[in-house]
Amino acid sequence: MIRFATIGTNWITEAFIRAAKQVPSFHLQAVYSRQKETADAFAEKTGATQTFTNLHELAASDDIDAVYIASPNAFHAEQAIVLMNHGKHVICEKPLASNVKEVKAMIETVRKNDVVLMEAMKTTCLPNFQAIQHHLPKIGRIRRYVASYCQYSSRYDAFKQGTITNAFHPAFSSGALMDLGVYCLYPLVVLFGEPKSIQAHSVRLSSGVDGEGSIILDYGEMDAVVMYSKIANSYTPAEIQGEEGTIVIDTIHTPTRVHIHYRDGRTEDISVPQPHEPMYYEALEFMTLIERGEKESTINSHARSLVTMKIMEEARKQTGIVFPADERFA
Repeated sequence: MIRFATIGTNWITEAFIRAAKQVPSFHLQAVYSRQKETADAFAEKTGATQTFTNLHELAASDDIDAVYIASPNAFHAEQAIVLMNHGKHVICEKPLASNVKEVKAMIETVRKNDVVLMEAMKTTCLPNFQAIQHHLPKIGRIRRYVASYCQYSSRYDAFKQGTITNAFHPAFSSGALMDLGVYCLYPLVVLFGEPKSIQAHSVRLSSGVDGEGSIILDYGEMDAVVMYSKIANSYTPAEIQGEEGTIVIDTIHTPTRVHIHYRDGRTEDISVPQPHEPMYYEALEFMTLIERGEKESTINSHARSLVTMKIMEEARKQTGIVFPADERFA
């Protein structure tokens, strides 16, 4: 049994708990919130037996083995480092941190404390993403990767009325690239590694974060185009284009239908069943690492998290997006 605590009382934490409960070794021991009333209500809702309102007390607790972090992006690194310094394993929502300095500090903390740290990127743990990897050689030399995640945020209406929520506030290291663009970039890094260079463009909102943007990534004999938005919707599937065929993916963040369209006109359905909720697979990967005494995921590895953050930081640099968190961990 792995005794979990969670940080964050939003819908994504509920989704993680619901999915993780399908893994036999998962036990929800505690929830954390800065407000006791919020913590108590969330504990009652999810079945946790303990609540914490002080991070250091949570970190020091002998009742907790691992922690799922789903707080605002700006808090990920600080919270994870405190927890890992007390021997807690950490699975942290994407993006892993605000910037490269924070990711490096987190990785260094892992090495000092012999714990597991994994970015909670669900896409790359899904059976259909693994099917993409398995069938990739069928389409010949890869020439282009195209992925889009554009989803109009319900909080954008409030923004247009003058209310700036966490989703559009630089103090929380938020914005379209951090919240949605990462879903396009992390799978790209898993499949093709680090690009030679990037060109980034974005629509910068009055609060200082990006509402939408796009990045062109140069891989030499192939390129990649990613598009992301919190202020408009897109219904375009993702594609991996090769000289012998193209893999078409219904949604890059949660692929469920995947086909190969060959140049000779044939179509092959390479989709596989995904009987569990999407976040089950990342939870299973994380808990398996702990149970086996392994220190790092080979899927959502530290190196891939770091490369993804390097791309996002360079994109922010090119488009003038700066977070208060960039001044920390100097």
